[in-house]
Amino acid sequence: MKDKEVMPAAELQKQKLYAADVAAIMEVRAMGAEPKAFVRTYGCQQNVADGEKIKGLLSEMGFSFAETPEEADFILFNTCAVREHAQDRVFGNVGALKNIKRRHPGTIIAVCGCMTEQEHVAERFKKSYPFVNIVFGTHVIHRLPEMLYTTLTDSKRVFLRGHEGEEVLEGIPTRRDGTSRAWVTVMLGCDNFCSYCIVPYVRGREKSRRPEEIVKECRQLIEAGYKEITLLGQNVNSYGKGLEEPVNFAELLRRIDAIPGDYRIRFMTSHPKDASRELFDVMAHSQHIPHYIHLPFQSGNDRVLREMNRRYNREQYLELIRYARSVMPDISFTSDVIVGFPGETYEEFQDTLSLIREVGFTSLFTFIYSPREGTRAAKMPDPVSHEEKTQWFAELLKVQEEVAAQRSAAMVGQTYRVLVEERNEKSGLLSGRTASSVVIDFPGGEELIGQYAQVKVTAARSWMLSGELAE
Repeated sequence: MKDKEVMPAAELQKQKLYAADVAAIMEVRAMGAEPKAFVRTYGCQQNVADGEKIKGLLSEMGFSFAETPEEADFILFNTCAVREHAQDRVFGNVGALKNIKRRHPGTIIAVCGCMTEQEHVAERFKKSYPFVNIVFGTHVIHRLPEMLYTTLTDSKRVFLRGHEGEEVLEGIPTRRDGTSRAWVTVMLGCDNFCSYCIVPYVRGREKSRRPEEIVKECRQLIEAGYKEITLLGQNVNSYGKGLEEPVNFAELLRRIDAIPGDYRIRFMTSHPKDASRELFDVMAHSQHIPHYIHLPFQSGNDRVLREMNRRYNREQYLELIRYARSVMPDISFTSDVIVGFPGETYEEFQDTLSLIREVGFTSLFTFIYSPREGTRAAKMPDPVSHEEKTQWFAELLKVQEEVAAQRSAAMVGQTYRVLVEERNEKSGLLSGRTASSVVIDFPGGEELIGQYAQVKVTAARSWMLSGELAE
């Protein structure tokens, strides 16, 4: 164990030296001006957390941050591979950077993230995007100073991918985007290999951070005034694998919940196959964990679930829901749903609709199935047309709107403690989230942003709520 800990410390020190060298070079290149970086992140919350680490490393290298790519000396796109549409959008946006490179040849362009861990994508960037200087994967973010140094001193294109190390590297600097909400990664990777999902191939196998490091980071954030911390992992319920200390996710939550302060702890994503009664018991008795959980079910049909390799069935999922409600009657659920999985029939799709009605989700993240190269599902026969799947999708949205409208209507007249997040630019209203992750818009002053406020719901339309500050 000792040798494993020495290596990361030495690696981080090496990257600090590279960072200092890059800062010196960029100062000369910028003729004394402060170099600027533009970072655009696509995809999930884990990508957002990775983006904050990238910004932390860039800050160490002397960069400030630009609002647009045009004004930046260094441009980085942090990509997502989960959906084909998102991937296509990245290729288009990276392609548009060619014009910037033509006008400003000294601009350094980098692409990283889940897309680049796919061999065919990395090759496409290498052959078709010669103006891209650096391409790197999800496991080597900490080596960004070294990559930038190589590009600046050798004028070489850098391609760096692959899985490194058995442990999560601690101590990477982080520049957080917000002052009230923070992301804390508790584990990386995924061992589930759902047949439609590319994540295990681009994020690698599961690795858990040491609990003391997680608790330390959470404590620092709480002491710094953060009001909400979201614990991140592809499957947080399997936290603890490979740790010398036998700590599961429920125990980790207990330890974080014991930190004094006024804050909320959220987490995502939970896999139903690993969600336990112990987890719900901890939530029920906690002081800081809202009675809310994002628990993706993906399909309400058992055959489709087997083909997805989800490793639970409909009844097992519903049993989790029933137990959670028995210990937390006020709990709310959100979920992910895939419409039109290869081979799914309309009759099987109806099982998904019936499950939605039975559970009564607060909201859903819904997707029409998108094949990802390298997954088992991409090779399955898929006789249903995209047009028909689109019709199913519309039907699902209508059902969920009806469910959400009923839940929202029941909230009218009630007062909730809301964490105020931002001002809606279109409406001019403040926007905040309840403990059950329901968004309410209401009038109020700028000083409330980043704080808790008591808000009374005055009107509801589908899942959209309007309110006013409670007296």
